[in-house]
Amino acid sequence: MAESVVLDPVDLHLLRLLQNDARATYRDLAAQVGVAPSTCLDRVTRLRRSGVILGHQLRLDPAKLGRGLEALLSVQVRPHRRELVGPFVERIRALPESRTVYHLTGPDDYLVHVAVADMADLQRLVLDEFTSQREVARVETRLIFQQWECGPLLPPDAERPA
Repeated sequence: MAESVVLDPVDLHLLRLLQNDARATYRDLAAQVGVAPSTCLDRVTRLRRSGVILGHQLRLDPAKLGRGLEALLSVQVRPHRRELVGPFVERIRALPESRTVYHLTGPDDYLVHVAVADMADLQRLVLDEFTSQREVARVETRLIFQQWECGPLLPPDAERPA
């Protein structure tokens, strides 16, 4: 398990701001946090090097890309053995419809977030890419009606801003 990194209030403020706008300039961040731009740059660099900041992502609207139907697929793999897990996950990650893959505890082994064009495309995906695989014992599909982004991820003991 990865070690936690000690973060002070300035680090936490920077993380809140960057999670809301990863394209903010160091000058703007520094002004909002109350430090010099060079200090801001040093802190963000340290947060990257320590692994707290993993990268920057561009979020796209699946519907505008012709993938207006999103679903969660609960997948049970049998037998659930290491030699099947790696190839299964890599195959699912390589599908253009796959958004996120989670390895779970409980009756289902995986939860896969997918984005497809329509119901026929979802049916094709489930039948051709999931249930056709020998190790897949069961797939349960749940459509996503709507989703919301939540607040910034911070350590459990970080105080919430007023």
